[in-house]
Amino acid sequence: MSDLAPVAARLTEPQALTPAGFVNDFYPSFWWIPAGILAAALAIKLPSIIRLWTDPLLRAVGGLLVLALSVFVFVAPSTIAWVNRVTGVPNISGPWVYSLLTAFCGSCLLLIITWRNGLSDRSPRTRSAMRWVLGTYATVIAALWVLFALADMPEERLRDLDTHYANTPYAREMIVLYLLAHTVATLVTNALIWNWVRTDGLDSLLRWGLKFLGVGYALQLAFDAAKLSAVGGRWAGRDLDWLSTAVAPPLACLSAILIAVGFILPHTGQYLHDRRQVRDAVRELRPLYRLMKACNGGGVPRVLRAPPELRLIRRETFIRDGLLALSRFVDADLRARSYEAALALGHPPDRAKALAAAVTVLDAADARSQGRERDGTGDDSGSRPGSGSGSRFCGSGEADTSDLLRDIAAVSRALGHPEEVRAVRERAAASADAGRTGAPVRHGGTER
Repeated sequence: MSDLAPVAARLTEPQALTPAGFVNDFYPSFWWIPAGILAAALAIKLPSIIRLWTDPLLRAVGGLLVLALSVFVFVAPSTIAWVNRVTGVPNISGPWVYSLLTAFCGSCLLLIITWRNGLSDRSPRTRSAMRWVLGTYATVIAALWVLFALADMPEERLRDLDTHYANTPYAREMIVLYLLAHTVATLVTNALIWNWVRTDGLDSLLRWGLKFLGVGYALQLAFDAAKLSAVGGRWAGRDLDWLSTAVAPPLACLSAILIAVGFILPHTGQYLHDRRQVRDAVRELRPLYRLMKACNGGGVPRVLRAPPELRLIRRETFIRDGLLALSRFVDADLRARSYEAALALGHPPDRAKALAAAVTVLDAADARSQGRERDGTGDDSGSRPGSGSGSRFCGSGEADTSDLLRDIAAVSRALGHPEEVRAVRERAAASADAGRTGAPVRHGGTER
């Protein structure tokens, strides 16, 4: 009995978990991780697909996500057993999953061809390539089912169908056919992607999306190599099944995630970029919007769950309506003096124009609060509404009300720097005083 004690101790002590052992332990639930990620990606993309249903590329990306999700759902051992049980045909999940994977590969290849050449490209070469892909992969899927019908595969295999039936007539051909079709599609797609990445003038989001696709398809090639090596090992009488059951699954999962990111990044990234621009525009208009709220005694009514685009339109409309109400209080001479003052302070012409407009708007707001109206020359009229609307800004030669309405973003940015506006306003006031007294304007010790 004492001799058996060390053996019993070795059998009961915990064993180190190897990577292959980890994959084997979690194999039944392993496939649901990429399936969940792909489902989340599809859920994020679905609103854009529905809203822009007329965009064929967007629909194609959605279809690819559905196919990729289907592959991982139906390759899970629990789903394989359920399909076999419902149909009453052992291992029918094999050709079904192979068909989904083949359709996914062909669809990726079609999308890359269309995406790169453009929807308007109907050249004979492009049409021929697309017909070749459709015809070839449709034939492969049909051949998979014919070979399955001819094969004798009575024993259900949930994890190792590829290697278990690697030497079975017709099943062998079916397995090799789907692996070769997958490898060819992956090689061609990978070559097209990396050739496209090297093209000059690509949008940064598109370039990053292509890089994700390139890495994803490189992992697909590693997946094919692992599967083919395991099958080849069976032909050579060696046990390399672990390549198929422990190495290939993680490669397939990571590859699918990277491919999904690569396809949705250019679209989703551009959407997020546009949304950020709209939000920045809303925030940029905040100083001018607050000034118009103070002048009008209220702002835009808040709408629950209003999209940023609607908030921007409503804010722009409110600001322009407020500026129109201030138009009869605009002092065109003040704006011209402010423009010259801003130039004298070292601001470039565009910035000087915006600062001059900001000074003029602030002055018009003060004039309105005091009940003073302008006649367009800087004199108080007190009773001629709208007389200043036809006046012109001497620094730009444009009607001051029209360019004020057009350049509200620049004016609002200027109002966001009150110290600069104050400096221009003080210098313009000093210029006006000097004009009335005939004294030169001094700035930094220099007479002007």
